[in-house]
Amino acid sequence: MFPGGTGDQDIERTAAEQMSDFNLKFYQDLSEHAKALANAHRLLLLDHLGQGERAVERLAEISGLSVANTSQHLQQLRRSGFVQSRRDGKNVLYRLAEGPVMDVIQALRHYAAFQRGLQDDLRQDSIASPDTLEAISRDALLELLSTGGVTLLDVRPEEEFRLGHLPGATNIPVRDLAHRIAELDTGRQVIAYCRGPYCVLSSQAAMLLARQGFHVRRFPDGVAEWQAAGLPTEE
Repeated sequence: MFPGGTGDQDIERTAAEQMSDFNLKFYQDLSEHAKALANAHRLLLLDHLGQGERAVERLAEISGLSVANTSQHLQQLRRSGFVQSRRDGKNVLYRLAEGPVMDVIQALRHYAAFQRGLQDDLRQDSIASPDTLEAISRDALLELLSTGGVTLLDVRPEEEFRLGHLPGATNIPVRDLAHRIAELDTGRQVIAYCRGPYCVLSSQAAMLLARQGFHVRRFPDGVAEWQAAGLPTEE
């Protein structure tokens, strides 16, 4: 058969069909991962696991779910490769799986923020209240930590702090901050952080400290984002 004839066209058509089948299979796999995330409870569980490994019973307690329901959600997340589990005596402990799990969650957060216009709202709040909502970048924070003279304040609950925190951080949960404020040096700049970009605890802490005369800024990332950037944490 001469080149360019029906035989060549058939070969080209077959190659195109194979590529189409490959692409379809890829997006079918992708859709299965997306289905696993298409549930508010499962996203909440992943957010909690971003703070550290936890037992099923504890995840159920802090998520407001039954143990059975929590276990079902976790099993689906495990089948999709988002979490891993291990047995410790009678307890089953879950943690985030290897790979860019938090990158996926952060991408969803950024898209949701774009859709809701949260970025514009935060920008306007920053203009109206520069002392309470001023943020610091990761690079700037690393430079401050290397030179000293700054207090890195973790305002999450103590349980989360024990699971892992930024190096050198001091833990004062935001609910205790008002009556423990004397533990902080007013002469040092305070950098407050909590669970990530949309956690309000650091903003609440910043507003309280600013009213007491502290030079305070927010670090918008949390432990999960810090680890995703390849930086070490402490336990």
